[in-house]
This record gives sequence, structure tokens and C-alpha cells, in this order.
Amino acid sequence: MLAKNFKKSLLAVNIGLIMTAGLTGTVYAADEVKVKEDVEVIEVRGIRRSLEASMNTKRFANAVVDAVSAEDIGKFPDNNVAEALGRVPGVTVSRQFGEGSSVSIRGASNSLTLTTLNGQNVASAGWYSQQAIDRTFNYSMLPPELIAGMDVYKSSQADLLEGGVGGTVVVKTRKPLDLDALTVFGSAKATKSSIGDETDPALSALVSWKNDTENFGILGSIARSDYSLERRGVEALPNWGGRIAPTAFVQERERTAVDFVLQYAPTENLDFGLHYMNLELGADGVNNQVWVPQNLSDACEKNADGVEIKCTTDQAWVTENGLGGNGYYDVRPRNATMETELFAFDFKFQGDGFKVEGQIGTSEATGGTNFETNVAYISGVGGAVGTIDATGNVIDLDLVDKSFPLPSAGEYVGWEGLQPNSIVNEPRTDEETYAQIDLEFDTDFGLITSIKTGARWSDHDVVRDQNRPILKGFDGDAQAALVDSSRFVNGTIAAGMDNTSIPKADGGAMVAYSKEFIDGWVRARSGYASLNEESIALYVMANFQGDNFRGNFGLRYVSTDASSTAYALDPTLVDTVNPINNGYSMNTVTEDHDYSEFLPSVNIAYNYSEDIIIRASASTVISRPNYNDMFANSALSGYADNDPQNQTVVKGTPTLSPFKANQADLGVEYYFSPSSLVSAAIFWKDVATFTTFSQVADQAIGIVDPGTGEDSWLLQSYKDGDGGDVLGLELQLQHSFDNGFGAIVNYTYADANANAENFVDHNPIFSDSSEHTVNTVLFYENDDFSARAAYSWRSEYMIRETGFYGAREHQDFGTLDLSATYKISDNFTVIADITNLLEEDSVQIGNHQKWGGSDAKRFSKGYPAYAYQGEARYSLGVQFRF
Repeated sequence: MLAKNFKKSLLAVNIGLIMTAGLTGTVYAADEVKVKEDVEVIEVRGIRRSLEASMNTKRFANAVVDAVSAEDIGKFPDNNVAEALGRVPGVTVSRQFGEGSSVSIRGASNSLTLTTLNGQNVASAGWYSQQAIDRTFNYSMLPPELIAGMDVYKSSQADLLEGGVGGTVVVKTRKPLDLDALTVFGSAKATKSSIGDETDPALSALVSWKNDTENFGILGSIARSDYSLERRGVEALPNWGGRIAPTAFVQERERTAVDFVLQYAPTENLDFGLHYMNLELGADGVNNQVWVPQNLSDACEKNADGVEIKCTTDQAWVTENGLGGNGYYDVRPRNATMETELFAFDFKFQGDGFKVEGQIGTSEATGGTNFETNVAYISGVGGAVGTIDATGNVIDLDLVDKSFPLPSAGEYVGWEGLQPNSIVNEPRTDEETYAQIDLEFDTDFGLITSIKTGARWSDHDVVRDQNRPILKGFDGDAQAALVDSSRFVNGTIAAGMDNTSIPKADGGAMVAYSKEFIDGWVRARSGYASLNEESIALYVMANFQGDNFRGNFGLRYVSTDASSTAYALDPTLVDTVNPINNGYSMNTVTEDHDYSEFLPSVNIAYNYSEDIIIRASASTVISRPNYNDMFANSALSGYADNDPQNQTVVKGTPTLSPFKANQADLGVEYYFSPSSLVSAAIFWKDVATFTTFSQVADQAIGIVDPGTGEDSWLLQSYKDGDGGDVLGLELQLQHSFDNGFGAIVNYTYADANANAENFVDHNPIFSDSSEHTVNTVLFYENDDFSARAAYSWRSEYMIRETGFYGAREHQDFGTLDLSATYKISDNFTVIADITNLLEEDSVQIGNHQKWGGSDAKRFSKGYPAYAYQGEARYSLGVQFRF
């Protein structure tokens, strides 16, 4: 009787919802065809209806799943896809340059989250030359207008693509046969930042058509946005003469996304689909900084590690130290473009008691830094006089003169103008080709209602490269004497935490000037590496159902061959063309590795009553190591950057084992109305294998750093290490009142412990993991008007990066976002959004438990390494639909 009531409840609650929320795999296989026949498909529109769709994805899934559903075409809950995921219990967002870029799930690192598009991997490449190449998906590439919804799998099941120790995010796009016969959508929006002066436009359009027989459809959509990012803050480099820099980073982004879908269903049982998507993001930027030195005398106040945290400098010290006692105006213009292109073909055949699905496709991404240069000047005569106070979480620069004037032509010689050793081109590519086949058939094996099995093959290639210029006619001293610094400056720009006015660089002029001296390029062999991964996955999964329970159990087998090619070390080799190649052979070597894993999983949902579900799951999961750690090259970090203590050689290896974890969940969910839910869950992860590192100081590799003259390097390599564990709790409340008001509140506790030896900072916690996360959403909706206020807060967490930024602790962070819509007619709606209304700052401090290394001072426990001003963004626009 209970099972019959449950099925009736499923049909009643899901009228108009199930198809949009994503039916496949979420209801009993035996009932799936009947549900599709009996239920009219109604599109989800409005806040309340979208929340019901998301809630029912969770309710009727066999696994532990949460969802985000678009209210309608172009009406995603947030302007940024990653930030929309941040409202989901157990999910936290990491921001890069003020916007959400990656997500972590249940206390695991961002790199342990797998993001798929319609169930398949998406190639992704970053733009920043000093950022490691990992497996995170860059959500800033993906406009929300293209997305129908997202499912967040916190437990695993055998038919899911492997790769998510934290969890798996399935991003879903739209299909033409799911929409009205002729659907036309468009939007226009303008955005203004609290920091920048520009107003940024964004346009999007979608047209979807299907024929009268509704068996053939075409969908095309495009989204274009031009927007500027400006990050003002203070960055510390106390190892380099105590230098502290007020900074202004400005980046002009141009994002274009195109989506095209063909769908053909010649019969009710057969469906074909063809999907093309192109995502492109231009990201040219200029980093403006003035590095201010300190008088590191015994009179300075110091912290427990002996690091100077409050120093006062007088004019006598500046005069005595000459050029070294003045500020150093340091500008790095970068030109970068990221592009992801994918082609996918799929088919589905529903037979009598069985279903066959197939997919083939390819996804390719290009990115990296197209061109980077560096122009610098001695700046601010007397600009170092005053007090630099690093006793708090944010450095305060109380200087007598903050004008930081630049020299006239010939005023100074040395350290001036173009820094040719910093000119670099660093392209990256990422490509995957795949094929997959799945078969599901009904059975009559007692409680087992169906069995699903399948196979997937993939071939994945990642390449990083680095090129250095061959210069002609460049004489550094002569150029410094001849070129007036005003040639490369266009007024002033606000920098630091107090809007200090510093010279504003003309990045285009600097790039053009740099290219005047380039007579070709030569590969920097230390920066080249390629990685290939070929994988085969086989799985079998059984769906079962009883009078008051349902679920699945299965086994996935994964076999991977990995190989990396790089240039070998040769300490005797001297390169007469480019000294950066000293010590590197012109011959490549290849390292190979293979591994296989069996990944069992079980999910069960017990219907304690018609409205109460008790849910449990257990599984073994893996995440493959980061690409950067698997590259076999010996890459240089800190080369030619004027920091005398950060020369590092980083050696990866493809022989690393994947991160592997056993995990379990136990939760209860109470659905006390069609749009209301209260739930609680405890979760546990035991990560058995983990990528860790070893390092050896003072190694000679045959290369002298031209910026500092140093010839000794810190050699860092990667190896398999011990893992850690995560124990946590999720609480969730969602309720919609009859008067149009509603609320969502969720809290996540994640106690994520790792072996301290895994990290250079010796903190025994996972990267990107906050112990406490809180989300609160209040909303109101009637026929014409809707409004939403969302506040998200997370406690402190460790950020770990290679290169300049290192490992530091981000302080707790909260953001308040507001949105509203007003329907002025059946076809037109006005939209308004405010992101980060409270302009919360990003504050990052040192937290190294074991003091030492090249960046010891900067990351000494409690030292204020970086701080950036919070930015609010205000948007106003209009949407139309026919």
C-alpha cells in the first residue's frame, strides 16, 4: 500500500516538473515510460516552480543529488554559474578576480570536483601564466543563459563518469524538442562596478524551432558580454627587501558563447542529437604595482617568527640606499584568450523492455598567455618614507609621499624600462575524444527491476609550452636613458586598499614597444611538457525496488595509461641562443604509467512514510592527479622576476596514483509540502592516496637567474602520499508560503583533515575547505514581480597555488546578492541584480606551521600576505520571449 501511495505522490507532485528537473535515472525504470506518457510537459517558470523542480530532482533520485534549475530561459538564479552552485548545501565557491570560478564539494579541494557537460568531460584552459594547470572547470567561461540546470551528485553510482572525490556536477543544456514549437528569447543588460568606471554590456538570444510533427528541431543561441574586472589591493613580498605593493589589476574580458543543437526523432522510440558549442573568453589585462621597500632595521617590530611587521623609514635611509631605497614601478601587461569548442553526437533507442544510448564527441580548449611583458622604473623619490604596518590582517602604508612620480628620460640608468627576460609566450591546449555506449534492460529478478551496463573510451591530451624572444637591437641601459617613462603612462589609477593613486600603465603601448625588439621566438625547454591519458571504463549497475525502498548498486572498472614527454636535464649543455635553456638537453624523454581501479557503489532510499525518506550510500571514488603534477618536465618558477629567494624547479611525474577515497552518507529528508523540505545528512570520506611533494634546497642545474644572479635552486618533486578524511554534517530547510514569500537556509559543517606532510605549509587540512558554510535565501513572488536576497558565508580556508601566490589562508568571506524581476507584459520582463552588495574584501594571510623556505616571511603565520577590495556589481536589463 505504501508503495502505491508513493507512486501516486510522485505523479501528483511532478506534473509539469519531472521532465524539466531531469527524469532520466531519477525514477524507477519500470515506471519511466508510463510517467512520460501520462504527464503533460510544462516548462518551469518562476522562483517557486524552479525550486520545486530542484527539490523533486533530489526527492526522486536514487543517489544523493541536489539540483539548480533555471526558472526559465535566461533566468538563471545567479549571474555566475559557479555562484549559483554555491547555494547548494555542501558546495563552496572559490573566486578569482572577484567572480566565482570553481567549486568544492563537502570539504574536498576544487581540483577534486568533476564537472561534466551533459555527462561528458569538457576541455578547459586557463589564461594566467603563473597558475598551475589542474582539472577544475573554469565556470567564468559559461554564460548562465545557455544552461537549463545542474545536478550535483554528492554520492557516486556506477554509471557516473569517474573523477570526482568531492562530487560531480552535471551541467545540462537545452534541446529543441523540449521547448515550444517556436521559442524566441533575447536579453540586453548593462552592468556597473563599484570600483571601475565603465558600464559593461551583455546581450543574448535564443531561437528554438520544431516541426508540426514534433520529431525534428533546431536550437541556436548566442551570448556576448564585454566586462571589465578591476582588482585593487596590497600584495606583500617581504623577502625582497621588505617590499609591499599597492596594486591595481585591470582586465578587459570579452566573452562569446555559441550553442547549436539539432534533434531528430524519426519514431517515438528513436532519438538522434547533434551538439556544437563554442566558448571564447578574451582576457587582456595589465597589472600595475609600486613595490615600496622598508628599512629592515633592528628598530622594526617583529612577529614570533622574527618577521618585520612594523617598520618606519626616514629620508636618510632612502638617500643612503640610492635607487634601492625608492619605490619600484612594476607593470606586467598580458594578452590572453581562452577558447573551448566541442562537438557531440548522441542517440537513444527505447525498445520493448530495454534502452540503448550512445555518445561520441570531442572537446578541445586552447588558452594560456599569448604575450606577456614587463616594464619597470624606479618610482617615487622619497616615496618609501613613512611607516608600513603589517600588525593586522591588512597592511597599512602610511607614507609621506604616495605620488610615486616616474623619471624623465635619462634621469636614471639601470633597472629601467623594458625587462626582456620577462617577455614570454605560454600557450596551452587541452583535448579529449570519447565514445560511450549504455544499455539498460528490464529484469524479473525479484527486487531488481533493471540492469544498466556500458563502456566508455577516452583519449586525453594536455600540452603546455613556453617560448622566449630572440631580441634584436636592444640595449637596456641605452633604452632606459632614451625612453621617457611618460610614453607608457596614461594618467593615474587607484590602487591598494585605500585607493592610493599610482601611475596607470598604457599596456598596449608597452606591448607594442616590446615587440619592436623581437626577431623571433625560441622554445624554453623547461616550460614544455605533454601528457596523454587513455582510459577505458566498464560498468554494471542494478536498480532495485521494494514495497518501501529503492536504489541501485554497481561496480565501475577504470583502466588508464598515462605518459608524459619533456626535455631531459643536461647540466653540461650551454645554449648560446637562450640562456634559459642551459642545463636542458635538446632530446625529449617519456615517462609511462598505468593503473586500474574497481569502484563499487550502493545507494538506497527508504520511504519511511509518504513524505519522509531515509537515504544511505557508500562508494569508492577516484580523482586523477592534477595535470601540472603529472608533467615530466623540470619547470622553472621565479625565473627573472627580481625576487632573490624564490628560484624553484618543479618536477612532476605521470607515475602518480589517483586520489582514492571511500565514502558514505546517511540522511533523512522530510517533504512537508509540494515545495517544502527539511533534511539532515552526515557524510564521511576517507582519502587513502594523495599527491604530496618533496623538496631539496640549493641545487645547481646549470642555469643562472638573470634577474638576481642566483645559481642555486629549490628542487620540488611530487609523489604519492598519505591522504586524509572528511567528516561532516548538512542541514537544509526550504519552504514556500502561500502568500508568495519563501526561504531557503542550509548549513554545512566539514571537518577535513589531511596529513600535514602533504603540504608545504604543513597545515593538516584540505585545500579550499571551509569548516563552516551558511547559505540563506529569502524570496517573494507574485504574477508580475519577484525579488530575492541571498547571503552566503564561509569560514577561513587554505588556498594553495604554485608560483608567485603560494599557500595562504583566506579569511572568512560573506556576500549578499539581490535580484528582482518585473513583468511589464506577457513578453517583456525587466531584471535587476546586485552582486556582493556589502563589498566584502578578500583578505589572505600567511599560515605556514613550519617556518622556512624561499617565501618564509610572506607566509609566516599571521602575516598579511594579500588583501583586495570588495567589488559590488549592479546590473539592469530587459528580457523578451515569444
